[in-house]
Amino acid sequence: MLPLVALVGRPNVGKSTLFNALTRSRDALVHDEPGVTRDRHYGVCRREGMRPFGLVDTGGLSGEEEGLAGATARQARAAVEEAELVLFVVDGREGPSSLDEEILAWLRRSGRGFFLVVNKTDGIDIAAALAEYARFGATKVIPVAAAHQRGVPELIDAIVPELPEVAEPEADGEDPGRIRIAFIGRPNVGKSTLVNRLLGEERMIASDVPGTTRDSIAVDLSRDGRDYRLIDTAGLRRRARVEEAVEKFSAFKTLQAIEDCQVAVVMLDAGEGVTDQDATVLGHVLDAGRALVIAVNKWDNQDTYQKEQAQVLLARKLSFAEWAERVQISAKHGSGLRELFRAIHRAHASATREFSTAEVTKALEIAVQSFPPPVQRGHAAKLKFAHPGGSNPPTFIVHGNRLRTLSESYRRYLENFFRKRFRLIGTPIRFVFKEGDNPYEGKKNVLTERQIARKRRLIRHVKRGK
Repeated sequence: MLPLVALVGRPNVGKSTLFNALTRSRDALVHDEPGVTRDRHYGVCRREGMRPFGLVDTGGLSGEEEGLAGATARQARAAVEEAELVLFVVDGREGPSSLDEEILAWLRRSGRGFFLVVNKTDGIDIAAALAEYARFGATKVIPVAAAHQRGVPELIDAIVPELPEVAEPEADGEDPGRIRIAFIGRPNVGKSTLVNRLLGEERMIASDVPGTTRDSIAVDLSRDGRDYRLIDTAGLRRRARVEEAVEKFSAFKTLQAIEDCQVAVVMLDAGEGVTDQDATVLGHVLDAGRALVIAVNKWDNQDTYQKEQAQVLLARKLSFAEWAERVQISAKHGSGLRELFRAIHRAHASATREFSTAEVTKALEIAVQSFPPPVQRGHAAKLKFAHPGGSNPPTFIVHGNRLRTLSESYRRYLENFFRKRFRLIGTPIRFVFKEGDNPYEGKKNVLTERQIARKRRLIRHVKRGK
């Protein structure tokens, strides 16, 4: 593992901005509103010619120990415990505060080495700003302006010598054998609770307050000999109800997580059924073409009659995605998780399956023989052959003539036929219909002189006959 550096400080001092500057990314959600970051967010700082190191961004410490502020503080303390070095970020414009002094005292008690990073030094007297923090007695004080990348190279040069030398991992890219799973849903359906249950620790802040999770957090997990990347996302609401700028950024990060994942687990509340917000979330997943598993959470809170009613309502309202498996779980108590992972494996295997042109064309021939395309305006479409066009979702390209006349019902028939023949579970299927180009389109048939003379003789012959 890479050595880890933790960023801590009070709210709104620029920790997430500095995290993005060090990692050269936009992974951390940044906004002027204090308290945007709540969970731990990990990344890697890489520069040419230097040893890489890990970074963990934490939420702002407000000095409170109750509610969300207390949960955020526990996340920050956990980050400091696993870090080799701490970057104590302060605000160079506002100067030191009593809360900064409390955080300083806590860092000294923790025994971790730390640098004092004075941020937001652009446009001010840097010497004066550093003088205000001289009484903190920090051995390393580094001024930066993270928003403008000023002082960041000097900060990196100071960090690397303080970290132990470890072997760098062989590859930084995505592990092809690691299944990327995104947990999607509206606010307060138990996404963070489920991720914590799978990890066996309080990795995410779980609360009854809707909208607790604001950023998309990715965590690696090994379970039963297989590797996964779990992505906990912010709750999605209908666009008309998204008002705050932070919530808009959170929604964007969630949509990005849907695009990046291989399997989307959409979580529903068993007590509330499928709401309009749930339909909106499912629509985003279907538009992205990702493999889908529907997890009905809080199933243990329902009695027998409520469970029966929930099953009927789910079957009726989810008829447009009946190919997606539904699993009843309890994120709080851990029931149904084995069945959930089995459904995830089936959906992933179907979404990433590779096909040959021969088997796809054979399936098309059988489908057409069993139910030929209907005649439209005196003509019927002719489906000649097909070949695979990609995976996740499985895509089939069909070639033929008059394919524009294919009705929507016949296209659904082809989808259901291919799904049944290839046993595709938990993944949408896409068809791309391509018609052959007419080689004579746009070309005028020019007659030769001999053909013109023959045409005239024919016309005279016809007139004499009349």
